[in-house]
Order: sequence, then structure tokens, then C-alpha cells
Amino acid sequence: MNLERISEKLGITKERLDGLQGTAVKRSSWPEPRLLRFEKTTSGIEAGTVVFENGEIVFGYPKIRRALMLAPAIKKHFSDVVAVEEKMNGHNVRVTSVDGETVALTRGGFICPYSTEVARRLLAEEIFEEHPGVVLCGEMVGPENPYVPKDIYPTETIDFYLFDLSRKNGKSTLGVYKTHEFARDYSLKATALLGEFRKESAPERIEHIVRKLGRRGREGVVMKDPENRAPPLKYTSSESNCGDLAVAFRYYNDYALDFFVSRAVREGFQSVEWNESEEERKARALRLGESILLPLVDTIQRKSSGENIVQKVQIRVKSLQTAKEFEYHLHRSGMRAIFDQPEPDDDGYLIRITKLIMSTNDKTQALLEGEMW
Repeated sequence: MNLERISEKLGITKERLDGLQGTAVKRSSWPEPRLLRFEKTTSGIEAGTVVFENGEIVFGYPKIRRALMLAPAIKKHFSDVVAVEEKMNGHNVRVTSVDGETVALTRGGFICPYSTEVARRLLAEEIFEEHPGVVLCGEMVGPENPYVPKDIYPTETIDFYLFDLSRKNGKSTLGVYKTHEFARDYSLKATALLGEFRKESAPERIEHIVRKLGRRGREGVVMKDPENRAPPLKYTSSESNCGDLAVAFRYYNDYALDFFVSRAVREGFQSVEWNESEEERKARALRLGESILLPLVDTIQRKSSGENIVQKVQIRVKSLQTAKEFEYHLHRSGMRAIFDQPEPDDDGYLIRITKLIMSTNDKTQALLEGEMW
């Protein structure tokens, strides 16, 4: 790698880049192609930024800030019109081409073998032949998503939904209109554009949309300036907040404290802004309380009866080599997982995976045996 030229593209000095290696910046030689990966946000460079061996850079996708009070946030943040897209519940990937090969990057900047195979299967080759510098920013969703399995979307396996476009070596994204035009041109699925509203009427319209999405078990919305003059904001449904908490309390010792607190806080602000009646607030409290207590009790009972705390997921692959590489990918990410024997079918192989949730297992066992909190 020509570190001097790369540092110029990144907007930092070569000395600074040298100093970051081994701490905020890690080298990766597997899977190919080799790369530098920014593990943390530093020097104005987003975490997940990747520098490939050929010198091309894919910047990390910017973290989207969250609105807790919808109307004040919209009034303060947007200048005129607000475009509203559905926020989908899966895992964030950036798909691009490196030396003619399609690769899918996780939010953290790892090349995920499974996501890469899915991208190569779902995305037309001419996309990168005609646009070699494009980066497709999207969400992979569905029941065969091994990170966030959800059966609320119209797929029996896994699908890719485009939500933004960027270009190699550049931080900026191309915005709502160009993204949806690109999706139409190449017959790509894109996150649903649910409307464009004047900022004065947007809060009421978006509240209605979020309530409707929540009843369908969907996550929420992303609000964007159609002209890309301001960064996007996100806003989630109560059902999504409680669904996240239900998962987190099932594996309570494997999640950071902020994950629990932030979702509970969202519920409080939303309840106030929506001016809920006493009956509505009690229903929200019941939903919130059940999402906390019931999965936690289930975990404790399962462990006390001798069961291991696990999460069962599945993937469908064309190549068994992909499954082997994905197993290694989970291992290097710190996840212990047991892969069952492949089950051949018409689309390749179905592989069931048992993810061992070790911290929650160990902590629950210790507490059951009398350890103090």
C-alpha cells in the first residue's frame, strides 16, 4: 500500500496513519482482498472505513442520530421538506467491487463471506461493470439473516434493500432521489419511500406512519432532507423498542447497559409527545414490562433446568466453502457457534447454526449457585 497517497485521501498525515495502526486501525489479510480497517472513529474518519490493498477506500457509513421528541427535532434539524423512508431491521452492509470482485462489508468493516455470497447472488453484475466506483449501502433482512433474523419481511430467506449510495474514496452520500432512481434502473429493491412532507406537517404524518409500522412489527423510519443538505435522523416504534429489549433481556449479560437504558428512555419520551391517555400509557407500560421480565425469566428457568442459553439461526448457501468461511468469520468476531450438517435443497444448502451466548450462560449459572451481583 502507498500509505502516503492513502493518507492524503483520508485527509490525515502519513505519520498519523502510521501511529493509528495496531490500535484504531487493524490490518486484515482474510478473506481476500487484504485491507486496513478502522475499528474506531478517529481523526474525523468513521469507524468501519476500509482501505483496500489497491488503494481504494470505502468510508464507513455515518452513524444516524436519533430523534426522541419528533416535532422539536424536525423543526430544529430540517429546513423545508422531509423525506421519510422505512427503517428496516437487519444488518447494515456496504457492497462494492474490488478488482472486479463483489464484496460485502459489515458496519465494522469486515468482509462477511455469507453477505458477500448473498450480494453476488442478488445483484446484477452489470451494476459494477457500469459503475465500478459505486458503493451500495443497504440492509440485509429476512429469516435467514444470521445476525438479526426477522420473518416480518416478504422473503423466506434473505434479501437486500438499498437505502443509500456513495462512491469509493468519498465520504458523501448521493441522497434520496439518486438512490431510488438507481434502484429502479437496476431493478433493485429499495427501502420504501413513504412520503415527502413539509416540516410543519411532518411530525403528525410521521407519527401516523410509525404507529402503523409498529402494528406490523416494523422498526420505524429514517427522515432525510431530499436535497441532502442535512444528515438523516431515525425514529423507532414502541413495538421495535420492546422487541429489542426482549432479545436483550434474554441474553442480558451480553448487551451493554446503554442498550437497555436508551430503549426505555425512548418509550418515555414517545409516550409524552404522543400525549397518551392513562389507558394507553398503561398498555405501553405493560408492553415494556413484559419485554423485560418474560424473556429474562425464561432464560433463568432454562438455565436452572440445565439448558444452555443459545440462539438458533440458519443460512442458505450455494457453496459449502461459504459456510466454512462464515463459521470462521463468526469465530474471529468472538462468537462461539455450532454448525449442523448441511441439508441439501434446490437452492444449495440449508445450514442450521446454534450460537452459544456464553456470557449470559456463565453469569446465570453463577448467580443460580449463589454468586453476588
